[in-house]
Amino acid sequence: MSADVLICGAARTVFGRSEASGRQLAVGAVNAALADAGIEWSRVRAAFGGSDSAGLADTLVSQLGLTGLPFINVKNGCATGGSALVSAVNAIRSGSADVVLAVGFDKHPRGAFDPRPEDWGLGEEYGSDGLMVTTQFFGMKIRRYMHDHGITPQTLALVAEKAYRNGGLTPEAWRRKPVAAAEILESGMVSDPLTRFMFCSPGAGAAALVLCSPEVARTLQGPSIALRSAAVRTRRYGSFEVFSPWIAAGEPTSVSSAAAAAAFEEAGIGPADIDVCQLQDTESGAEVMHMAECGLCEDGEQEHLIAEGATEIGGRLPVNTDGGCIANGEPIGASGLRQVYEIVQQLRGRAGERQVPGVPRIGFTHVYGAPGVSACTVLSR
Repeated sequence: MSADVLICGAARTVFGRSEASGRQLAVGAVNAALADAGIEWSRVRAAFGGSDSAGLADTLVSQLGLTGLPFINVKNGCATGGSALVSAVNAIRSGSADVVLAVGFDKHPRGAFDPRPEDWGLGEEYGSDGLMVTTQFFGMKIRRYMHDHGITPQTLALVAEKAYRNGGLTPEAWRRKPVAAAEILESGMVSDPLTRFMFCSPGAGAAALVLCSPEVARTLQGPSIALRSAAVRTRRYGSFEVFSPWIAAGEPTSVSSAAAAAAFEEAGIGPADIDVCQLQDTESGAEVMHMAECGLCEDGEQEHLIAEGATEIGGRLPVNTDGGCIANGEPIGASGLRQVYEIVQQLRGRAGERQVPGVPRIGFTHVYGAPGVSACTVLSR
């Protein structure tokens, strides 16, 4: 299958705490992505981007250049980056632009996210009664999954241990110090069964991609990566999501499963074809569940797959080779594009110490956000 959209430039900033504003981080990422592609800002014909709490992406033209291009703001929670990417893909496929930018950025204050009930279509009582505390939903969801499929707390700790280890191999990651599984288990319970070191932290960072048509890509010097598919889906009835006060009877639905299935169908391949992947790991239980929800394994298989090292960089299904959200932190607007950046580097063979052996050919990314939205991509070299 020939690719009709190619990623010709990709860049990210260091994630974590920063003296720079979110917009400044975004400008840095955009300029680095343009340089990676070998394209001037004046050649970009359209742009899509956004953040959750660090400003409007279209105002970046003040620093990038006042060329008059259409620049559309995107705000879709943790799927902001993925939604910007889908928009960029559609712009190229429609023929309205042949060079398009996708950018995501954020800068969050210290502490947990502080969502307002009214922004999510919920009553004020959600805040006053403590139902906006996201960690409790993560805990409840993985606790049920552990009960149903035989997942142990040790497996959750091993996921986080891998994240910190891979973060140590990623120069742009926030958490770069290895942490042993035993220490993770003893780091203090937050929402049973999830301990403190199993969670990611809100932070600052930016990521950007330059997408091109095949005709433009052929004129460029650097290696381009084919973006086979990009899909965004929202939840269906029966899903148990963040801020849900109840769950329907019967087999639960999954927005991640829907988005992943759509991405695989569009790409014309299946989960078994994936050589390296990025999965949303707001906490370590999420990575476990998303492995099965995205079709990469059966429910319950994670227990032995993780124990035997299958998800390690040298394993048969490397997951979150850059340390994921646990090691990088989560600037909401940037997370989805940070995932794609990592897969681009892996497929180019440019991931340094964290490079998957043999140079993988096909990669997959998945991001999930409240209150039930998911974005997935399939890429190939």
